[in-house]
Amino acid sequence: MEIRRLYNHEKLPMSLLLLADPSQKLIEEYVNRGECFILEKNKEIIGVYVLLQTRPETVELINLAVSESEQGKGIGKKLILDAIHRSKEKGYKTMEIGTGNSSVGQLALYQKCGFRITGVDMDFFTRHYVEHIFENGIWCRDMIRLSQDLR
Repeated sequence: MEIRRLYNHEKLPMSLLLLADPSQKLIEEYVNRGECFILEKNKEIIGVYVLLQTRPETVELINLAVSESEQGKGIGKKLILDAIHRSKEKGYKTMEIGTGNSSVGQLALYQKCGFRITGVDMDFFTRHYVEHIFENGIWCRDMIRLSQDLR
């Protein structure tokens, strides 16, 4: 399995990206401003993440997704650790990540990888998404913000 940057001429793995964000319009917007990385297994893309510089020395890890058939195998953690490594190499000092209040598994994973909760963006998902999002039987309304010092 290899993690590499998605080349400009390659098609976005939209079905995979949509697992983490239900808005194709938003995905296309932030992917164009950031760098998209993919994890391939037997020439099939099974994981993806996007790095987006938000401020000087700060990068956000957005749209981390693993194909449903490959979830629960440590691939998400592998992608996060790769993103951290690449960000440190580029000289970023802080990495941020956001997830929904209903994303219980993701919140646990991010904290296991060294992220700490830094804030809550109340009603983020009700402001930015037309359709209500439900996950784990919970209405996803708020964005939980986490960060990690990369120094």
